[in-house]
Amino acid sequence: MSTTTLLIHSGSAAPDAPVTRVGGLPLAPAGTRWPTCTTCSGPLQFIAHIVLDGGRGVLAVFMCANDPGSCEDWSATSGGNRAYLFPPTGLVPVPLPPLPTAEDEDDEDGEYEDEEEDEDEDVRQLGAVRTVGRVTVAEPEYRAASKAWSERSGRPTGHVLGQLGGTPDWLQNDETPDCTDCGRPMEFVARLEEGPDPLTAPNFGSGSAYAHVCAPCGRAAFLWQC
Repeated sequence: MSTTTLLIHSGSAAPDAPVTRVGGLPLAPAGTRWPTCTTCSGPLQFIAHIVLDGGRGVLAVFMCANDPGSCEDWSATSGGNRAYLFPPTGLVPVPLPPLPTAEDEDDEDGEYEDEEEDEDEDVRQLGAVRTVGRVTVAEPEYRAASKAWSERSGRPTGHVLGQLGGTPDWLQNDETPDCTDCGRPMEFVARLEEGPDPLTAPNFGSGSAYAHVCAPCGRAAFLWQC
């Protein structure tokens, strides 16, 4: 029987821990700059650091949280998110960029709308860091594997933070992205869920996200569906 490798909500971690985690700081080759949204030009929010199997590298995932709903952060090609495939070693923490200023966030009339802004919100980072464990379940389908793990562990299925490798279980149509370099369909490497903790919950519209890579070209892509 085929198996499914689940990503499970685990304990806390240091912001720069070199383990699979959500939140914290991205690790990247020295000199890497924090990415920005191509629509609003604000810094993207760092979502996850995922160590891929077989020494294939590290996936770093970012998504725009500056103006939810305005920037197309659900698309693999519109610039509202970014995914990078980095080498497995020699990575260092990427310094945090400055927060957007009031002038950066002025509306079209030049008035700064801050009535509903949370002063403690940081659009660059999630609210906490959580490690992500891996569990292999003897089920070929993601949702069946999640249910089987929940029944076996006594923990809710909401503690399943996604899937590593295997076959994507799309919520909508198959949106496998093509590599921007070679044009070939990219390989699915991870599914991500919002999870049970609001401090570490990316905004996937109550849906799921899908990460892909083209290892020969060193490219990665990220999108979400709901």
